[in-house]
Amino acid sequence: MIYLDNNATTPIVPEVFDAMRPFLDASFGNPSSAYSIGQESKRAIEASREKVADLLGALFAEEIVFTSGGTESDNWAILGAIERNREKRHVVTTRVEHEAVRKLCERQQGLGFDVTWLEVDGDGHLDLGQVRNAIRPDTAVVSVMMANNETGVLFPVVEIAEIVKEKSDALFHVDGVNAVGKVAIDLKNSQIDLFSISAHKFHGPKGAGALYIRNGIELPSIQIGGGQELSRRAGTEAVHQIVGMGAAGSFVSETSSLARVGSLRDRLETFVLDAFPYASLNGTRDPLRRLPNTSNISFENTNGEMILYQLDEAGICVSTGSACNSADHKASPVLQAMDIPYSKTMGSIRFSLSRLTREDEVDAVTAILPKIIADLRLIAG
Repeated sequence: MIYLDNNATTPIVPEVFDAMRPFLDASFGNPSSAYSIGQESKRAIEASREKVADLLGALFAEEIVFTSGGTESDNWAILGAIERNREKRHVVTTRVEHEAVRKLCERQQGLGFDVTWLEVDGDGHLDLGQVRNAIRPDTAVVSVMMANNETGVLFPVVEIAEIVKEKSDALFHVDGVNAVGKVAIDLKNSQIDLFSISAHKFHGPKGAGALYIRNGIELPSIQIGGGQELSRRAGTEAVHQIVGMGAAGSFVSETSSLARVGSLRDRLETFVLDAFPYASLNGTRDPLRRLPNTSNISFENTNGEMILYQLDEAGICVSTGSACNSADHKASPVLQAMDIPYSKTMGSIRFSLSRLTREDEVDAVTAILPKIIADLRLIAG
């Protein structure tokens, strides 16, 4: 199998699996228990908290709160910000957010909140002037992703944080789920208040995430019960998953290999755009404003789902967009927001590489893709 859908999920690397195994076996204690086996679990959690804090460039380990994943972290950040300041009924976000943010904001809009939807241009970029004009005295939270999961476009969240703080006392939340492990993050030198991550996007286990809550911010809990996570998030911690997340954080903290990933992505992208005159890139070409691993390409007047199925038959895994939206069989809301025409959106394929991707795997894709595309276009007439 050749796996090029790493923005959907990533394989657990051996060192992560090895770190998790003891906490599924002999070291099974509840970290809230006072006896030694429980305290062993507690120490493992705190060690992982330090690793995740280091990965994000947080100033204090206590700013990291473990959750069940990116969706919970996104939901908590936005709902907590709203609960924190109930008289403020305005939310700012973008048209291209992940469903965990976009659908929540749509729900809040249905409940009477005023939501300002920031637009993007044809390359997927935000206009900072638009951000500045959107913020009001009654804005409770501004939520902008760091890296788009479909196109790989990076948003200037550090600059946006400065605008938010200059214009208001709203909280600024960043969905960083698809940025971690692919670009450097330094939260301590930013004014970002809340930052969501998910372990399975950077070679950790599914079902483990975290929300960075900047020191000094009181964010109301949305999960009520015991006093776990310094009374910020109730529920017995999933120790093995948290340990796996910490180990994954250590694995991706080294960034020198990202240049190789970018080179492989460029090799694949250049081949496709040169080989198919009806293929076009969705998103920016600027290497400083995109993830190094992601390439979203449209094959005009070609069925993207059929390309996916044919590649799957050949043992190659890719995506037509967000895995969380794939069951709808509709044009991507992200590409629609970029004003990509329907003839292209329905033929879009996302290739997303990882540190584990090899050169021969990219070459195998470029060898088989021309026949698949030619056959499908022949069938389509």
